[in-house]
Amino acid sequence: MSHTELVAWSGLVIGLAFGATAQATGFCLMRGLANAWTRGDTVKLRAFALAMAVALLGSQALVATGVLSLGGALYLPPSASWLAVPLGGALFGYGMVLANGCGARSLVLLGSGNLRSFVVLVCLGLSAAMTLSGLLAPLRVWLEGATTLALPARDLPGLLGVPAWLPALVLGGALIAWALASRDFRASPRDWLGGLVIGALVPAGWLATGVLGFDDFEPVRLATLTFIAPIGDSLQYAMLSTGSRLGFGVSVVAGVLAGALVMALARRDFRWQGFSGPGHMGRSMAGGSLMGIGGVLALGCSIGQGLSGFSTLALPTFAALAGILLGAWLGIKGPLSLSNSTT
Repeated sequence: MSHTELVAWSGLVIGLAFGATAQATGFCLMRGLANAWTRGDTVKLRAFALAMAVALLGSQALVATGVLSLGGALYLPPSASWLAVPLGGALFGYGMVLANGCGARSLVLLGSGNLRSFVVLVCLGLSAAMTLSGLLAPLRVWLEGATTLALPARDLPGLLGVPAWLPALVLGGALIAWALASRDFRASPRDWLGGLVIGALVPAGWLATGVLGFDDFEPVRLATLTFIAPIGDSLQYAMLSTGSRLGFGVSVVAGVLAGALVMALARRDFRWQGFSGPGHMGRSMAGGSLMGIGGVLALGCSIGQGLSGFSTLALPTFAALAGILLGAWLGIKGPLSLSNSTT
């Protein structure tokens, strides 16, 4: 088996684990924020915080022990747009409220029989491809070119002038402490196990692409869990797969869908669901489109930046996360809020 085939199979396994776990536990940032801001229930949000901590500590442990270097990760550019990254995050955050879940959650829901998520994913993939290399690409390039500045450092440890393990321990420890401070969360193994497993899949992805995919002549691009460009790539692969090679991101997407389907059938949760009306469908289409555009501008989604980007302590990640939280707040509690469900 070649190193590229090994990476593709690894992506499938990681995707299967993510899909099965997310389906069984209801792991979702949007759901966590909605529950916390509308009902005061922080259990789902604490699960996401625990996943952030595990992703951060696991990834930085790999770096500290010399197993791999994250220097080639997408999230660590020498320069970034001070406008496009947070704006993209806000568009993504508001879009995931309109669509009732992020791209990863939409894949999980589709595997559970939710046909609304199919429309969301198609709109997300198309808009992401349009923003990356299609009709919207010139506008994106212009916006980034007009607002890009050289960063004082590529990550938080470089900015502070401290070893990477120090902020990793501080931030990771704080997130774990906050997550475990809730008695309800500690009493819900479904949620804390979900956070542990999904968080651990981020360093697993770095290992798959950075170690298994290492080759002096044909290296695999360093990547881990993210769902904006990979969903667009999956649509393209489904249409034009002849003569092309299956990559890590597309394998993860396929694995998430399959893992969610298997878990939904095993738990007898699978049921067909559709739109309640044209307005509902329009909100889902708009949400998917905003997530595709915003995710490209922000260099990632709630998983791509919230877990994978955070695991690198990249400076643009904090701007993207602030934008995602702002956009979600606007849709859940702010002046642009909508009375949609949080399934």
